[in-house]
Amino acid sequence: MEQSVDLKMHGMRSRMRRIAAIAASAATMVLLSACSNFSFGPNIETRNTSVSQLPSTNQVLPAAAGEPIGNGPVRVALLLPVSGDLSNVGISMANGARLAMEFIQSSPTVADNITLVLKDTKGDPAIAGRMASEAVAEGASLILGPLRAESVRAAGSVARTAGITVIGFSNNTGAASPGVYLLNVLPEGEVRRSMAYAQSQGRRAYAAIVPSTDFGRIQDGAFRQAVADLGLNARAVHTFTSETEARTAVEQVIPLIKSGQVDALFIPDRATAPSFAVLLEAAGIERGSVTIIGSADWDNDVNISQTPYLVGAIYPAIDDTGQQALRPEYQTRFGATPHPFASIAYTATLLANSSSLALGTPKYDRGQLTRASGFNGRDGLFRFLPDGRSEYALTIKQVIAGGAQRVDGPKLP
Repeated sequence: MEQSVDLKMHGMRSRMRRIAAIAASAATMVLLSACSNFSFGPNIETRNTSVSQLPSTNQVLPAAAGEPIGNGPVRVALLLPVSGDLSNVGISMANGARLAMEFIQSSPTVADNITLVLKDTKGDPAIAGRMASEAVAEGASLILGPLRAESVRAAGSVARTAGITVIGFSNNTGAASPGVYLLNVLPEGEVRRSMAYAQSQGRRAYAAIVPSTDFGRIQDGAFRQAVADLGLNARAVHTFTSETEARTAVEQVIPLIKSGQVDALFIPDRATAPSFAVLLEAAGIERGSVTIIGSADWDNDVNISQTPYLVGAIYPAIDDTGQQALRPEYQTRFGATPHPFASIAYTATLLANSSSLALGTPKYDRGQLTRASGFNGRDGLFRFLPDGRSEYALTIKQVIAGGAQRVDGPKLP
């Protein structure tokens, strides 16, 4: 089940705001590319810099196994499943990295600092570990990827021993650790963002109904953490494994809503949310008496948008401006529609190429990576925490008939 947790990214439709959307803190952060006419921020060495002008790495690297992408002096391994069950995702991400490198090489103001070496993990954690060992032996200064949590853990174990940083692509918080950072939207940030918004709208007493699945357990943990972080009142948390248990859970919550003991209901599972809405409506729950909170997994779900009682429900989401900007370029270059995760690989490549990180001493310094001001990528503003987790500036969407609309702009959780 973890595959579904890692791959859906809970509505990560990819996506980025243009540099003009960055707040005043932009002057103190490294900015990453949003579009083809992008220029780096003031801390990234914006002067024209050729490879011959760059500081010498004083290191003759051995030959590397894998596909080289770019020609900069700093070697960065890119571990992705470009064959096997997850190849559609891995290939799309590799293509996203290629587009980022093409942007770097075509820009007169961006130094060409890195060479990516693409290595195929085949979606297998054991192979991911071997590819990480190979990258270390070949002199890689950074590892980007792998994709799933088990593979990130395997690569991270190797890299940690070698003192190399990993920026993995899983959205399973359990894969994060100091020096192993996750460049993905994490459930904890999603849930906290939506519940903080509901709190700002005056909601104080919360209940949750989640499935007894890997996805549900992660959402349950994120809900409980958000309650503690925000000082909210959790009246009830129900789990279910069957339709009967799901119906019972709703029936137990209904009296709490009617009596005013619960004014916000968290139902993250998109498959069952419409059925829950029907039960609430049949019980005579006035729509304005409770704020229904979904997950980012709701985004663009047809059944959600076509359920009348869910109109007004809220959920967290990433601004898809960056994905929309990337899509035509990707389609022209590769003749296909990019997977939403292509934008993650694009951002990761630009991050790896930034002069302050790639040419720093030490390279990819943890203090630089975890700066509080963060970075801006294809999916908006984000930052890494010292424990390896990431935080993204998420928007809040509200369900309307046949779709959804933004009701609150990007904010860090």
